[in-house]
Amino acid sequence: MLSTTAAAQLPSCWYHIPSHLNVHHHAQQKRKLTTLSLANADSQISLRNFCGLSLPQTHNCSKGQESNNRSRYNSNLNQNHKHLLFLQFFPDSDTEDTNNQNLRTRNHYQHQVDKQGEFKENNKARRFTNMWWVDVKAALGQRINLEGIICSTMVILKDPKLAMPHISVPDIRYVDWAELCRKGFKGVVFDKDNTITAPYSLKPWPPLESSLESCKLEFGHDIAVFSNSAGLHEYDHDGSKARMLEGAIGIKVIRHRVKKPAGTAEEIEKHFGCEASRLIMVGDRPFTDIVYGNRNGFLTILTEPLSLVEEPFIVKQVRKLETSFLRYWSRRGLKPLGQKLLPDPKPCVKEPYP
Repeated sequence: MLSTTAAAQLPSCWYHIPSHLNVHHHAQQKRKLTTLSLANADSQISLRNFCGLSLPQTHNCSKGQESNNRSRYNSNLNQNHKHLLFLQFFPDSDTEDTNNQNLRTRNHYQHQVDKQGEFKENNKARRFTNMWWVDVKAALGQRINLEGIICSTMVILKDPKLAMPHISVPDIRYVDWAELCRKGFKGVVFDKDNTITAPYSLKPWPPLESSLESCKLEFGHDIAVFSNSAGLHEYDHDGSKARMLEGAIGIKVIRHRVKKPAGTAEEIEKHFGCEASRLIMVGDRPFTDIVYGNRNGFLTILTEPLSLVEEPFIVKQVRKLETSFLRYWSRRGLKPLGQKLLPDPKPCVKEPYP
């Protein structure tokens, strides 16, 4: 028998491992190939690291068997190198699926962005349409007051005294605000169009500025505007016209939902903190401002319109009809409703300063 030292110096011989003993070997080889998928295909790896079993050469080993084993090793090594190159240059199906999934995600995100942009554009168009319709309704509503027509018909047929003012003056410069304050009145409510401003204007009529200042001097902050345009929710839903008018004339604009002459004085009484019988209603329309004031117990003052140039044709015709009725009732001796704080209104009318 050969010694251990002599056996170590002899060339190595490779033995084929039986298939029934090679299960663990194949699993280990598969794991090693996976971990080396990005390795350089040109690198040389000794077969002993993969599947070789080196034993000392014995007298039973032939050169033919050694040659067959080495050929099988070279064939397996070449196949492994080809597999490594294939993995390097051709991504596997998982990578391709991931790319497809990312592409679908990007397409879905872009679709959502497009839908949001379309939704915003539709909202802008809808808001524009709504604003346009609100403006049209405001313009028509200020020219044709259906509530006023119905109420005026009832006044003409049943109670014409409601349209008769306590005081009639050309404009507010003829009103003695100091005398009205001494009589016990607590506040003044103005109509807007053709009473203190030109029709559809948000600036005070210049000749009336001195009278407005005198009114503020007597009543302080207890002055307000109650109009069927600025401050009416139906036509000034966001309050923009009311805010502009407040900035121009320095008088509070009362917000309300019902057009004159319909409705109660609830908003006005809440604003002033007193009953309507201690307040003054000033306006230019007998069947709107005066009827509303008389129905709710105000002292009513009727003024002539400031300007008819910008008034619509329908409003001009209605105004003529209102004036005709007032003159007819006055000739017949019809008197306005009584007012407790002011039995005789004559002392409250004055000639304006030149």
